[in-house]
Amino acid sequence: MLIIGIAGGTGSGKTTVVRKLRNLLKEEDVAVISQDSYYKDSSHLSPEQKAANNFDHPNAIDWELLVSDLKELKNGRPIESPVYSYITCTRSTTETVHVEPATIIIVEGILIFTSEELRNMFDISIFVDADADDRLGRVIQRDIEERGKTIQQVLKRYQETVKPMHLQFIEPSKRYADIIVPQGGHNRVAISILIATIEKALLTRGE
Repeated sequence: MLIIGIAGGTGSGKTTVVRKLRNLLKEEDVAVISQDSYYKDSSHLSPEQKAANNFDHPNAIDWELLVSDLKELKNGRPIESPVYSYITCTRSTTETVHVEPATIIIVEGILIFTSEELRNMFDISIFVDADADDRLGRVIQRDIEERGKTIQQVLKRYQETVKPMHLQFIEPSKRYADIIVPQGGHNRVAISILIATIEKALLTRGE
């Protein structure tokens, strides 16, 4: 089993990189865990408090559960990954996503390199890099289309939390990466290098 961590700023193209890796590798050999599923439940907070949630701070993540689930997969046991809604800021109490162990486990998220325990479980650490303006454009489009936000809300959140948290936590975590992918999932050369690196690592392990 090969465990790969893919980090990078909000809107950097991490999801595109993951999708391309899944398409180029055997789909049945790849399982993906998203850090976004492991945000702490905020159902007990008021609407005003929910609106002020800082999703870009490490304290927002349930690291204990994420590490525990990854250990389960590493030991060959399936997990029930939580389902989190950005719209309601709550974790579902009735719905989970069943994840089976696989030859390649990809853990994806903006903050995953900030957890030393999680970081030490990765065989390959990848940081997806992108220009700040490009990231902002993707964040605006995503938050309006998928999360029901207005452009004013998106820009306010970007200035107050996304940008400062990126500079404080995410950008410094780049130093833990084995491979840095500029231009996100549109960098075909980098994707080819990632595939070659993964296949070589699997061959070395005899998988």
